[in-house]
Amino acid sequence: MKMDQSKKYRKVIHQLIPGGAHTYSKGDDQFPENAPAAISHGKGAYVWDIDGNMFLDCSMGLTSVSLGHAYPPVLEAIKEELDKGVNFQRPSYIEKEMAETFLSLIPQHDRIKFSKNGSTATTAAVKLARAHTGRKLVAFPADHPFYSYDDWFIGKTACNKGVPEEISSLTVTFKSCNIDSLKALFNQYPNQIAAIITEPEKPHCANCDCSVSSQDYLQQAIELTQKNGAVFILDEMVSGFKVDFPGAISKYKLKPDLATWGKGIANGFSFCALTGKKDIMDLGGILAEGEEKVFLISSTHGGETSAIRAGIKTIEEFKNKNVIGHIHTVGNELIQKVKALIAANQVEAFVDLIPCPWMPSFIFKNKTGSVCNGHRTFFMQEMIKQNILFQGIVVPSFSFTNKEMNHFLKGFELCIKKYKAILEEGYEHQLKGKPTKPVFRKFN
Repeated sequence: MKMDQSKKYRKVIHQLIPGGAHTYSKGDDQFPENAPAAISHGKGAYVWDIDGNMFLDCSMGLTSVSLGHAYPPVLEAIKEELDKGVNFQRPSYIEKEMAETFLSLIPQHDRIKFSKNGSTATTAAVKLARAHTGRKLVAFPADHPFYSYDDWFIGKTACNKGVPEEISSLTVTFKSCNIDSLKALFNQYPNQIAAIITEPEKPHCANCDCSVSSQDYLQQAIELTQKNGAVFILDEMVSGFKVDFPGAISKYKLKPDLATWGKGIANGFSFCALTGKKDIMDLGGILAEGEEKVFLISSTHGGETSAIRAGIKTIEEFKNKNVIGHIHTVGNELIQKVKALIAANQVEAFVDLIPCPWMPSFIFKNKTGSVCNGHRTFFMQEMIKQNILFQGIVVPSFSFTNKEMNHFLKGFELCIKKYKAILEEGYEHQLKGKPTKPVFRKFN
């Protein structure tokens, strides 16, 4: 595998961009030493690096590419829109088209605001909740990894440098999928909590040992939140267009006050959204003369026509081609075949497979059964040698077919044999470079 261009890239990129990338999850500290430093282009379920090496893309743009890289129907629709221009002094006609299209998927909600990234949408939802309730505190599950790069969330993580304590103290946490933990929070802070924000479903829910189902918990959590005068925000950034179409909101027939949307809804293009009930969303409007205005989302590029067209076309493809059915079918097939490989190599105690059809996930352990980042990095390294760009998850897209399934399974089988062989001696002599590090850590 050629790596000349990747080596040159790594030598200079950190002198130009802090972190070496614009998303920490794409940083050098998240991959083994033999990973490609930068991607040249993608097609379908594959990407090519700047040295010309081709890889099966397991994460698909951090789960944002739902149909496939350079998916022709989406590209053709965008090209037609580009000929008309992308940004204007007044709103483009396409903003109305998208608003009607997206809201038609969510009868629970009456209004929508566009944004270019997920953090903007979740922070706008938090602002609305505070304005609507007149309260300050925001709560999220402590065991969920990410909601926003803004201070209200980051201030509660290990990466809280630069966030004043006065800001981080306005965020509180509870245990996910535990209605008693949420009840205790409301009792601890009576009439102080403005919003509960939570993802509806995580991949590990597929292995859940909770006493109640995701649907029952979410229904109870929404009811409890609204009963206590707070706003319930359903964060569908990851689950949207994966769990169901459009998301958990439809799968579980939920009625949250607000919902946020992003990864996957425009096949990798920069289009995110906040939807909600009109009595809350209209606080950010301009028609109620004499009432105090909430400065909600105001983005020069929020109405960029090319990304909106990508979103509209993505919705059309999901409607007409049963994309969700395809994703879940191939995901379940991959789960069954990988389970068999793990069992055949007798490593069930050292490799956990979380059987989530829309995102099968893996946990790697050492010979004592402890989760080990070094062992995980070794497995990533070996998968890359098989031209599989792997970080511990597989995100099936509409472009993931039998060809990609066979590529993954063949590589996985070879790597699981190597993994079994290094369990006794450890990974240290087989891993090139350093183990990966958690994104949310106190020190570099």
